[in-house]
Amino acid sequence: MATATEKSLLEAQPRTSGNKNAARRVRRDGKVPGVLYGAGKETLSLSLDPRQVSRIMNSKTGYNTIFELALNGGEHTQAMIVDWQYEPIKGSLLHIDLKRIAMDVKLTVEVPIVLKGESAGVKQQGGILEQILREVEVECLPGDIPALIEADVSELVFGKVLRVEDLPKSDKIKYLTDANQPVAHIITIKEEVVATPEAVAGEAGAAPAEPEVIKKGKQEVEGEEGAAPAEKAEKAEKPEKKEKK
Repeated sequence: MATATEKSLLEAQPRTSGNKNAARRVRRDGKVPGVLYGAGKETLSLSLDPRQVSRIMNSKTGYNTIFELALNGGEHTQAMIVDWQYEPIKGSLLHIDLKRIAMDVKLTVEVPIVLKGESAGVKQQGGILEQILREVEVECLPGDIPALIEADVSELVFGKVLRVEDLPKSDKIKYLTDANQPVAHIITIKEEVVATPEAVAGEAGAAPAEPEVIKKGKQEVEGEEGAAPAEKAEKAEKPEKKEKK
């Protein structure tokens, strides 16, 4: 597993924390406002180069990258990006949160799952591979954070489900996601039956069925006994990735 520790450097300048107008002035100067906290030290307000931030976020290890933060005239520390906010229309960075990282203290992070190989269910059975879970939560030291976790699906067939417990094991990471959580399986798409013009015309010309006559008393009894409680709405599926604020 490739780790998320990279030899990246992010430079920052201290700034005076203030209201929204102060943050707007930072953006007008071509910078992005941010904060640095953690490790029992004071929270600092920063001004950062958005190009350097974007380079880290768009790297192979993404927001799990551990990098060196160099504060102009101040501390040098290992840090990672923990939260961010984008402008909804232009897509530019509005704000970034950074956290100091102690390399000897374990972290809880979400790591992307990448499916590897061609499954037998697709190649031999004509099925479709569906990935249900795209990220898994793990606990490990900062230097051991995987860039991604590869899941082999070559033996996946109809009726078999790849679960978190089937993912590659390592003594450096601990899976926190439920071991029984499905990751991927093989599905089939039912063919849609399209009605022919003759069938449509036949249905249109058919005589309407006579209404069924039910006694009023009978109808009331059936309404009381046959009323079924409304089914509970199914819980919504978790999104691929929460938008960070």
